[in-house]
Amino acid sequence: MSSRLRLTALISALLLLAAAAATAGTPAAAETRTAPVTVPVGEQFTDTSGAPVHAHGGGVVKVGAYYYWFGENRNPDGTFRYVSAYRSADLRNWEFRNHVLTQSSAAELQVANIERPKVIYNARTGQFVMWMHKENGRDYGEARAAVAVSSTVDGNYTYLGSFRPLGHMSRDITAFVDDDGTGYMISAADENYDLHIYRLTPDYTNVAALVHMWDGDHREAPALFKRNGVYFMLTSGATGWRPNQARYATATSITGPWSGWQNVADSTTYGSQPAFVLPIQGSQGTSYLYMGDRWAGAWGGPVNDSRYVWLPIRFPSDTTMSLDYARELVIDTAAGTVTPVGSGYDRITVRHSGKCLDVRNGSSSDSAAVIQYDCNSGHNQQWRIQSIGGGWVQIVARHSGKCLDVNSVSTENGATLLQYTCGSGHNQQWRLQDAGDGYLRLVARHSGKCADVPDSSQNDNVQLQQYSCWNGANQQFARTPL
Repeated sequence: MSSRLRLTALISALLLLAAAAATAGTPAAAETRTAPVTVPVGEQFTDTSGAPVHAHGGGVVKVGAYYYWFGENRNPDGTFRYVSAYRSADLRNWEFRNHVLTQSSAAELQVANIERPKVIYNARTGQFVMWMHKENGRDYGEARAAVAVSSTVDGNYTYLGSFRPLGHMSRDITAFVDDDGTGYMISAADENYDLHIYRLTPDYTNVAALVHMWDGDHREAPALFKRNGVYFMLTSGATGWRPNQARYATATSITGPWSGWQNVADSTTYGSQPAFVLPIQGSQGTSYLYMGDRWAGAWGGPVNDSRYVWLPIRFPSDTTMSLDYARELVIDTAAGTVTPVGSGYDRITVRHSGKCLDVRNGSSSDSAAVIQYDCNSGHNQQWRIQSIGGGWVQIVARHSGKCLDVNSVSTENGATLLQYTCGSGHNQQWRLQDAGDGYLRLVARHSGKCADVPDSSQNDNVQLQQYSCWNGANQQFARTPL
């Protein structure tokens, strides 16, 4: 064969490959090889310009080589400002693309709440369709679903309006496209007591039928995904900003029957609420990434101060899932792998005694004493230190999910330390102050006093207190990652 004929054949083959790619589920782009990246768990992200990523309550759609992440970007008073869109090939380096929906997109958005936007692609129409929860910006009385569309994934979306699906209230929301191209919208309904699955019209811009309902189960924050022919519906309970126990159900048909709800993760889902589950398909298979929000409202902050909790989902069987905490993840989108690094928990030891910060008797109850005790492998001696912004952290016991707390919000010397259900109180907020030589002081925000072992005792079972800060080794702690 002549070199000209070989060149012609090669060009023809490349054109055929490009045409095949263009007919796949979403618009194609040239795939780029990405290197593995390290992603922190429980932090804010910044985009490639250094600005915070505001994609709270969001979802992801993959188009060609890129993952596009859409989410809430709110005003300081919590009302709707933008749905912002970012893209990344590796899930770590996010490029801001556009505020795809804004207050000026429609009159009813000028004062509103827009929450949990999810974008799906309709291969029949070539349109990207965004579903979201819409309120009036003053209260949560509207409880409506809203829809917007765009011909490009990160273009300006045209707002089509809001409504109550088949007359039902609609709050926390997600959207899903099945293998056969059928679209679905899932929302918390009827004051969050019910959870509905709606089949969408062929253009995905309206509901056609209610195909399944969980009646009275009081679930919200739905995230639906499918693996090996099994549907997983992951949800949270309805406790406002405060995190709670995530639960999931499974089915082999989206219309049911569905299994009973099963717990996953710990009692607070590691201080997060589900937003989305992202399949990451690569050369070594498909991993499933839990994407959760650690809402700043839980500690009294604005939504835009919220953190992101991403974790790999494990599957002990085809119909069960497991979620373990980690300090960080190594994500390889080319391989399709998500690898946890570290447990995400620390052992905290007192300098003068070498003993560990411990919750007495492994109690899970509110007001259980926080003591020093000989170090062991108990989960009541393991702590998750989570940033809440401004240099402050919460210190959360692994076994109970409760926070290190100064009793009764006291500002007095000698006030005892205990564990208590995490909230927004400053008596549960701490600054890790450098004490030198690799040690830290734990300084309470509300009082400015330090965590302290009374009288520099060396004994087991001594309850910690707060006391005016000084240079004593009984106020210095080592943090050892596990």
